[in-house]
Amino acid sequence: MALYFSSINSGSNGNCYYIGNEIEAVLIDVGISCKEVEKRMYRLGLDIRKVKAVFISHEHSDHIKGLAVFSKKYNLPVYITPNTLYNSRLVLDSNNTYPFNDLQPVKIGNLSITAFAKHHDAADPYSFTIEHKNTRVGVFTDIGSVCDRLIKHFKNCHAAFLEANYDTEMLNNGSYPYYLKRRITSGKGHLSNTEALNLFVKHKADYMSHLLLSHLSKDNNCPLLVENIFKAAADKTFVKVASRNQESEIYYTSNELFTEEKYSFNPLLHQPAKLNLF
Repeated sequence: MALYFSSINSGSNGNCYYIGNEIEAVLIDVGISCKEVEKRMYRLGLDIRKVKAVFISHEHSDHIKGLAVFSKKYNLPVYITPNTLYNSRLVLDSNNTYPFNDLQPVKIGNLSITAFAKHHDAADPYSFTIEHKNTRVGVFTDIGSVCDRLIKHFKNCHAAFLEANYDTEMLNNGSYPYYLKRRITSGKGHLSNTEALNLFVKHKADYMSHLLLSHLSKDNNCPLLVENIFKAAADKTFVKVASRNQESEIYYTSNELFTEEKYSFNPLLHQPAKLNLF
């Protein structure tokens, strides 16, 4: 069965990822403003009423910036660990805020969301896989190093958002102060192009249909460079960089390996509720 997914934004200026089936969806992180999420989903023809919950990976501002306003406006349950909530300093509706645990799936309608702990310099950071009838999409960003947990979940995904944050040479020769370079490469910072590519080449499933390269550094990476590197090793997997400035297209993946079904959107047939965007 199918899952649809889009990067609403991806980068140090804000992260938000949409994954769902034809009936319901979840957002992973809301690191841009509520108004921007609304505008971008509107342009994609995605009905916000399909979003049934928000899952938060960690407390850094580029992952939670718009959460309080968005979740309150749409009365959405927020799944966030107690340590992440405490360190976020956000004020959320306690009656609509829920914890989750490592490797214990959460059911949202027909979707199953599984969190697993990752290496990152945050209080209690997690990555996620979203599953619907044996089709899985992973959201793997803000990862300091590749671990067995990441490998296990990545190799079972039909599609994934995968961090490729920096080119090592660009970072080493760039203008960042030494402490920041150390933080990025510490094993609890971010994945380099080389580390992400190694994971992709060694562990991607033959049935992986899409890879969206995510959370690219504005100063220490080149979208064209990293996209070409991955495309050279992609075989049949579609590779695209998720933009830090705008939403991606809506993509479709399925556990039916050779399905010819394509996602199409006619805005005249799917008008979302009128939004106050300005």
